[in-house]
Formats: sequence, structure tokens, C-alpha cells
Amino acid sequence: MTAGSGVARADGGMLALVHTQAAGDNGPVDSMIARLQDLAEETGMTARAIYAQDPATYETIFRTLGDAGASVIVTTFAEVGAPVKALAPQYPGTKWIQLYADPIEPALPNVATISYDYHLGCYLSGVFGALMSETGKIGYVGGASLPTLNADLNAMKAGALSVNPDIKVLSAFAGSFQDPAKGQEIATQMYTEGADFIQTDAAATDGGIIAAANEADGRMVSAISPAQYRLGPATVATLVSLDFGQSLYNEVSRAMADGWTGGHVSTGLGTGVIDFIASPVFAEEGPEAQVSRIEEIWPEVEAIKQQIMEGTVEVPFDTTL
Repeated sequence: MTAGSGVARADGGMLALVHTQAAGDNGPVDSMIARLQDLAEETGMTARAIYAQDPATYETIFRTLGDAGASVIVTTFAEVGAPVKALAPQYPGTKWIQLYADPIEPALPNVATISYDYHLGCYLSGVFGALMSETGKIGYVGGASLPTLNADLNAMKAGALSVNPDIKVLSAFAGSFQDPAKGQEIATQMYTEGADFIQTDAAATDGGIIAAANEADGRMVSAISPAQYRLGPATVATLVSLDFGQSLYNEVSRAMADGWTGGHVSTGLGTGVIDFIASPVFAEEGPEAQVSRIEEIWPEVEAIKQQIMEGTVEVPFDTTL
């Protein structure tokens, strides 16, 4: 679903987003808040976005929203799993949506957990990076060593090695999804060591990685959100796009439809949420040689994407480093 696609109008009630990373990230949180506002305008409901910075406040925030009669509570990332599982049964009239979450077993009828096959996009990023690299070295910077991000790194390596068995993939975790300075420090070191392409996987920390790429010619980045194009118009060449805003919109729209029940939703390529895309801004403002090279290799990247969607190329979800 996209804006204006006919989501049911409710004219009343509250849509709440409880996000555990700060706004102003030019990425996931900003896009979720924007689409929450879209939904409020389309449905006539009230939107509330709450930054839950301290885990000690999660339960209080959820209880307050439940007591206020929130129609839908959307919340983010694995750290809220325990309080959602504990509190959702106490508020059966509220529909709960946890984005970037593991399944709840047994499933709760008023809770939807949403996971993302982001590692599939990272595989394609590895293919792209290996085909583009002139140094034979590419990099990956994640926010933290979590199972899903470990799988992203392993998938990127697998993709790179599938087209260049001699490629070297440098990797590091920043230890934070909200530390651009650390991201810049790590990325600068990788570029100094010879990497000429880095895949980001670190939310607001990505800003520092892009800043490091902007410091010298020949450096490329693959980011996560179109909002990051303007941070590096001549360096952000691609995105492993995870459109959290579109995912929020899709899942809230689903929850407001008749017959909705909770459960787990796995989101992959071809859903409008996960994709690997070339930056149109880079095509206009990037170095001419790199832009030409992207045009040359892109059909190969697209062919492999299609093979993944058809199941003829399998990308393991490997969480072991």
C-alpha cells in the first residue's frame, strides 16, 4: 500500500509510534514519523510519536498508551520485545505492531511482529561492491553485532565472493546506532586501508560513514535511506533500502482492515520495503567513470536480484561470525 491507496477512515482514535532511536536520523525513524502523520491525515486519527530513550520507561509508556485507549501501537526493534509480550494481553482492544522483531511463540492475537530479510539486499551490495571495486577491498560497518546484522555482513561477503573470489571484505561494528563520530572514525580507517566501497548498516551512525566518504575522491557508500542521498550526492552510490516508513504504513493499514489478526510477517525483496537500488542523485552528480561503470554492471546485479526472488540463488541467513 502507498499513501492515498484507500486505507479505512476511522475519524477518531490514536495511532502511536514508540521509537527507541532518536529522530533526526535521515533514515528509519524520520521515515516512520512521516508515514505515521500520513496515516493520521488519511484516517482522521490522532498521531503520537514518542521517543523511548531509556529502557526503564518502556513499560510505563506502553501502559499509558494502553490506558489512553490507543487503537494501534507501533514500536521498534528487538529491545521492546519483552514488555510488548507482557503487556499486550492486558490491552486486548489495542493492536500492537513490533517492527524488526522475532516471532512471539505462541503468537498473540493482537500482536504482529515484523522481520526484514535485509541480508538479501546486503548480498546484492556485496555483488555490486566487488564488481565496482578497483582496489579489491570493500567494507561493512554495522551498528552492533546482533544476529540479524551478523547475517547482513555474511551475506555481503557471500555476494562479493560469488563474483570475485579474491575480494577482501573489511568489517567493523560501531557499538551504537547513534554515533556518527564513531562511524566516521571506523570508515576513515577502512578507506585508509584501501576499501573503496562501504555498506552501512548503522542508522544514525551512517552519517559519519558518509562524511568519511566525502573526504576524498574515489570513495563510495551504500546507505539505507533516500534521505541520505543529500548527505553524499557524489559518494552515496546505492542503497540497501529498508523503508521502515512504508513498512509502518503497510502494517498499520493491514491492522485497521477487517479480520486482522496478529502473527509474524517476514518482509523481503519485491515487497516495496526491501530493495537494492542505484542512487539517481549519484547518477547526476557522481564521478563520471563510476557512473558509467554502474550502468555497465547494473544488468548483472538486477539479474541476480531476480534469481534471488525466484529462489534459484539462495542466500543463507548465517548469524555466526
